[in-house]
Amino acid sequence: MNFNLQAVLLGTALSVAASATAFAGELVINYDGSDPAPKKAFEMIIERFEAANPDIKVKWNIFDHEGYKTSVRNFLTADAPDVASWYAGNRMAPFVKAGLFEPVDDVWQANGLNEALASTASSMTIDGKKWGVPYTNYQWGIYYRKDIFAANGIAVPKTWAEFLAACATLKSTGVTPITIGTKYLWTAAGVFDYLNLRTNGYAVHNDLTAGKIKYTDPRIQKVFDHWEELVRPGYFIENHASMSWQEALAPMVQGKAAMYVMGNFAVAPLREAGLKEDQLDFFQFPLITAGIPMAEEAPTDTFHIPSKAKNKTDAKKFLAFLGSADIQTEANKILGQLPVNRNSQVSDDKFIQAGFKMLSNAAGLAQFYDRDAPAQMAKAGMEGFQEFMIKPDRRKAILKRLDKVQKKVYK
Repeated sequence: MNFNLQAVLLGTALSVAASATAFAGELVINYDGSDPAPKKAFEMIIERFEAANPDIKVKWNIFDHEGYKTSVRNFLTADAPDVASWYAGNRMAPFVKAGLFEPVDDVWQANGLNEALASTASSMTIDGKKWGVPYTNYQWGIYYRKDIFAANGIAVPKTWAEFLAACATLKSTGVTPITIGTKYLWTAAGVFDYLNLRTNGYAVHNDLTAGKIKYTDPRIQKVFDHWEELVRPGYFIENHASMSWQEALAPMVQGKAAMYVMGNFAVAPLREAGLKEDQLDFFQFPLITAGIPMAEEAPTDTFHIPSKAKNKTDAKKFLAFLGSADIQTEANKILGQLPVNRNSQVSDDKFIQAGFKMLSNAAGLAQFYDRDAPAQMAKAGMEGFQEFMIKPDRRKAILKRLDKVQKKVYK
């Protein structure tokens, strides 16, 4: 009986040892990039990582975006992978506060990421700790008809006064200063975010979307004061609530509108519609409040180590690998987006170059209103923004309504 017991114990020990050995070399990653370009980029990353780490085998589970959003909290709580994709800024805050993400300051420190990823450091930091590694983003700003500006003697505006003057000149010549399509709401949020970032700065953007200050706060009222300076003179295109963002490109192509506050993904359809290189250009959203550091809108995709991950050692190796300049260079060539690492190489495309320079020197990177705010608040906020752009006289009622929604959402 003793012999049999010893045999059983020995067999169990060998089994456990074999399991531990196999487990130590397996890295489980959950990823939400099922579209062709993200999938191809991630396949490249995994292939390169396994080649550099032949003792590690990656097992990755791929999800579509919406399916991932609904399942992420469940698997972080019940069956956590070793690495999980997500987003920067306040979007990661609920998982940090719930203790579901692991701090990774040591990864940043040991791999020179504090310098290389400096532009995103603030958006990856909560309570003084960093909670993941970013690998791709894209810029927002103002895309404009360079030829229309030149024909009317308009220089690229650097300040709010210059921007308003440019709008007035364009309006006087029969050109709509700003095209926009708010049918699906989020484009209005882009305008609001930039007005807030330039009026109050990055911290106020984060405090608002985190529910720490009200929409009737004097600082947010000032944002709407500036917005009214664009709405009341008719500087936005008419009937914008009936147009998608793509449909709002047409007036710009036709020369009926001169500017669009938009993300870099608008460049391809504008080119495809016939705009030439000497007609289309880009500039940074102008300064409003002197002394406010220039933060930018740059939705940033990230990877994190769940607190319940089983293989955190290899997970940290993966995050360090993902943060490196050469991997971000190759991945973003496939994605058609911007690497976050300031030492990466970027496309010769003038818009990619402009975005990379701007974001590398940004005071902070906002993750866009509907990423930074909870879903219910974002929906109400964007509905309010669109309503204000149509009926600015309703401003007081809109902001009071948003305060009520905020109180419920953040309770």
